[in-house]
Amino acid sequence: MRKKAEIMDRDGINRALTRISHEILEKNNGAGDLVIVGIKRGGVPLAKFIYQKIGQIEGRNPEYYELDTTMYRDDIEKPIENIQKQDFEVNGKKIVLVDDVMFTGRTVRAAIDCVMDMGRPQCIRLAVLVDRGHRELPIRADYVGKNVPTSLDEVIKVTTDELDGEQNVILYEK
Repeated sequence: MRKKAEIMDRDGINRALTRISHEILEKNNGAGDLVIVGIKRGGVPLAKFIYQKIGQIEGRNPEYYELDTTMYRDDIEKPIENIQKQDFEVNGKKIVLVDDVMFTGRTVRAAIDCVMDMGRPQCIRLAVLVDRGHRELPIRADYVGKNVPTSLDEVIKVTTDELDGEQNVILYEK
């Protein structure tokens, strides 16, 4: 893959996630009954940032969980014996799923299925750092850091300190 452009640097990511945190609080009237859920792998560090930022803004933290959608994916082979059941209280809660890049919508669909298997939330909303288009399912994000229209020959890679030792968003050409 050939690097085409840096879409966001560390400061740009922090600004986008801070804005998303404020938008989440505004739309949900504060942190009451709010649950921030990081979709593994790339959504987890972003969800942690949002969780901490909401705690700073509100003076109280929402609930926080991490979600492995592997068992619910329709596009990957999975060894059932290695998958752990997700379990946290969702009934009546305002769930905000957090992921790094929105592409086809299949990961989000899997996350929604997983949450719905745990109970009946008041609502499920979606926050993504980058929306690159090319949806295969009728799913859209409620909170978006940046829209980056791409071709199918391009790839968006989000790196975070927690997972990669650096923090940026890079556009690559296949």
